[in-house]
Amino acid sequence: MTTETASSYRIQGATGEWEVVIGLEVHAQITSNAKLFSGASTAFGAEPNTQVSLVDAAMPGMLPVLNKECIRQAVRTGLALGAEINRVSRFDRKNYFYADLPQGYQISQLYHPLVGEGSIPIEPDAKDGPGEAKLVGVERIHVEQDAGKLMHDQHPTRSYVDLNRSGVALMEIVSRPDMRSPAEAGAYLRKLRSILRYVGSCDGNMEQGSMRADVNVSVRRPGEPFGTRTETKNVNSVRFVMAAIEQEANRQVDVLEAGGRVVQETRLYDPDRGEGRSMRSKEDAHDYRYFPDPDLLPLELSEAFIAECEASLPELPDDKRARYEGPLGLPAYNAAVITADVETARWFEALLDATGKPETMAKAASNWLISDLFGALNRLGKGIGESPVSPAQGAELLNLVADGTLSGTLAKQVFEIMLETGDDPSKIVEERGLKQTSDTGAIEAIIAQVMEANADKVAEYRGGKDKLFGFFVGQTMKAMGGKANPAVVNELLKKALG
Repeated sequence: MTTETASSYRIQGATGEWEVVIGLEVHAQITSNAKLFSGASTAFGAEPNTQVSLVDAAMPGMLPVLNKECIRQAVRTGLALGAEINRVSRFDRKNYFYADLPQGYQISQLYHPLVGEGSIPIEPDAKDGPGEAKLVGVERIHVEQDAGKLMHDQHPTRSYVDLNRSGVALMEIVSRPDMRSPAEAGAYLRKLRSILRYVGSCDGNMEQGSMRADVNVSVRRPGEPFGTRTETKNVNSVRFVMAAIEQEANRQVDVLEAGGRVVQETRLYDPDRGEGRSMRSKEDAHDYRYFPDPDLLPLELSEAFIAECEASLPELPDDKRARYEGPLGLPAYNAAVITADVETARWFEALLDATGKPETMAKAASNWLISDLFGALNRLGKGIGESPVSPAQGAELLNLVADGTLSGTLAKQVFEIMLETGDDPSKIVEERGLKQTSDTGAIEAIIAQVMEANADKVAEYRGGKDKLFGFFVGQTMKAMGGKANPAVVNELLKKALG
């Protein structure tokens, strides 16, 4: 059994409460057209073994040549996390044998990583409401090459090796063990992915394997020293990370309360069964026989290079959110939703620019985006990048509402037609006669008809039943096909009924 409030998460065992301690090691594929040490392509979805250079295949005599763009992207990521950029770093060889590792070692950075300490602010959602904002420390970011992939489902008795990923550049972003609940781990992972996408250093597509997490979990009595941790490897979604933490933490509590001890090991999580299983005993650094790679000189960064990396950074999600809530005056919820994803934020910026009045239209634009457009995209199963309505068309629709051409009801009708046809809203309004009317004479005539047909209700209203006013508004709007200006209808009705 677990208990979770806005500020704490506890597992209630038979002998008392247990606290969960969580750290994440996130492997993020660096956005680059070529691999870390070769010119082979990194495009996703290619046929097996069609993007493999002689370096990637570890042919004799082949030497690695460092890809500058990969280093640039890693430095930009570190700067976005407010982390220390190490002016001198070094590559090491991590020795182990596996069929998808042709060299027999991985080139990584153990002792002298490219990026040092930083932090990520998070706002987790607890089960009973928003959690407390907190800062999760980032211990380091080091750059390393990926291994290949074993394919087990191509033949009943054989496994095949695909080396397309061999040598692809990765950032390993190592957090401190600062998280205390699955909700905090989920918030951290979502925030990190958002920052990477804003920076453009990783696309964050966990389903394609370009971002995955190793999950370190231990349990302890509140206030006691850290317990023995396990590492669950290669979890590829935020939801699965949270589920794996809950499953593993409860398993460890069961072991400890039964009088056993938790063994430091590497584990796997099966999301279909909601189960974890042991993979191997956990290796220590000395088991990999790390030593400096003799083919690569120490990496030295100039101040000019770091300055260029910093100047290239975009406005980051927290800064953008503060601007939306401040100068633009958006509600906190709207600002948080829009800035969580860089593609949504860009779409919103284009929408605002197209209105020509970003300062005055921001709130209306954000409400329309979150309720109307998001609702339509969810029905269609599309993302914001696949929207059948462009930012310019959305801005035109908002302006037609703002200048009184369309009422809110008519605007929804026009929007549905836009989704179906792709036509501009002004064309739809003109061709289908959907323009809102503010003609007082026409509206007064309809009001007179409504009052004559409902003389009993007029008498009740004048006798004190004020709530009937909404009835008369509805009947008038219905009689005019929803095309009457609601503000004018309200004003004229008050006069007629008074």
